[in-house]
Amino acid sequence: MVTVHLRYEIDPDKLEEFTRYAREWIRLVDKLGGTHHGYFMPSEGDSDEAFALFTFPSLADYEAYRTASFADPECVAMFEYARETGCIRRYERRFLAPVFS
Repeated sequence: MVTVHLRYEIDPDKLEEFTRYAREWIRLVDKLGGTHHGYFMPSEGDSDEAFALFTFPSLADYEAYRTASFADPECVAMFEYARETGCIRRYERRFLAPVFS
């Protein structure tokens, strides 16, 4: 199992746009075989950071998702939406191994 942790630097003036992006990707990750654990938006503290966590059964499954996302029309539309709105300034991706007990 591999959990992907994304740290986003977002435009704090475009929270509505980023929230739309986040809601769509929760559905899209699930559609393409992952389990999304949600987006975590600014509340107190830094206003330009958001986080997301989602899990795939293996790194190979994650790679298959990435390949599929570049061909899926809904995913491609969301990539373009993020570019057009400028709601994401940059992001970092980390791969984590969960410990449950």
